[in-house]
Amino acid sequence: MEAIKKKMQMLKLDKENAIDRAEQAEGDKKGAEDKCKQLEEELLGLQKKLKGVEDELDKYSESLKDAQEKLEQAEKKAADVSD
Repeated sequence: MEAIKKKMQMLKLDKENAIDRAEQAEGDKKGAEDKCKQLEEELLGLQKKLKGVEDELDKYSESLKDAQEKLEQAEKKAADVSD
């Protein structure tokens, strides 16, 4: 009978430990989910910023291309005039 009581106490202790570990795991899971959500929001912000930078780069690239074409035309005119 004493062995059964000890076994029951051991099982009860094991159960309490398992519940504690499960609660800890749930807390860890919640923390990880919160961190994931935060990182996803940060990623969206960075993607928007990247899009803005890419659009700005396209604008400046087009301006540079136009300026280079004008420079080439001006150089051509200057060469024609000096001939």
